[in-house]
Amino acid sequence: MYYKTFDPTPELRELIKCYWILESPEEAVPERQTIVPDGCMEMIFHYGDLYRQYLADGSNIVQPRCFVIGQLTQPLEIEPTGTTGIFSVRFHPGGFLPFANLPIREMENTAVSLEQLFGNDGLEMEQKILNTPSVTERIQHIERFLLDRLTDAKTIDRIIKTTVETILTANGQLTIEAVSKQTHANRRQLERKFATTIGLSPKQLSKMVRLQATLKMMLNNQFTSLTTLAYENEYYDQAHFSKDFKELTGFTPKEFYGDQLKMSALFYGTE
Repeated sequence: MYYKTFDPTPELRELIKCYWILESPEEAVPERQTIVPDGCMEMIFHYGDLYRQYLADGSNIVQPRCFVIGQLTQPLEIEPTGTTGIFSVRFHPGGFLPFANLPIREMENTAVSLEQLFGNDGLEMEQKILNTPSVTERIQHIERFLLDRLTDAKTIDRIIKTTVETILTANGQLTIEAVSKQTHANRRQLERKFATTIGLSPKQLSKMVRLQATLKMMLNNQFTSLTTLAYENEYYDQAHFSKDFKELTGFTPKEFYGDQLKMSALFYGTE
């Protein structure tokens, strides 16, 4: 398996966290992989075989070849159908807003094709990315495409930027009341702005950020027990830790530790 991240150009750094590629040979027995919500939307290009996505009702669909995945509010179960080759754009929370021509909230837990989002321009971009063997050229193509669309910039306002930075700096451990006080923003106003800009509530983003910090500690073995891990990340108690963990991963902390954790780290950058 080969995984690598790349930095965006400075002009897009406030919107894009990184680009990444993942390549892996076909597995004799494909394993389902759990993607954990982290507050970041992704633009995915499958230049390898497609992935199967399992839905909450037990059914499954094959994902589009190229798409934007909306904000996840629950774990996403996927499975490779063959040889993996993925190029992805990982946006910061709210970073996809300037490029969205659908309400962010309507994209929740959904893979939306680039054709639906950008019409023929999206289809042309798909072909450029899929027919380009070089990662450097893929990045050049996608950056040109995104920069061209920044002329109609639905900018992320100061309150949202400050609030997101506060949540990230605190590893999601502050209450929303504390976040509101620090950013001098009315809680209801924050809720409305977050819904349209990020597609999550401040509480949801905080929960995801805190869990990602916890997963990073798990991955790096920076804990002595699951109980101490819960308290170090300022969960109220073990029950609170287990509830949030299962809500966002579909597993208990003990069940998740191992292969699921490693796969989540690859897809959502906890390494």
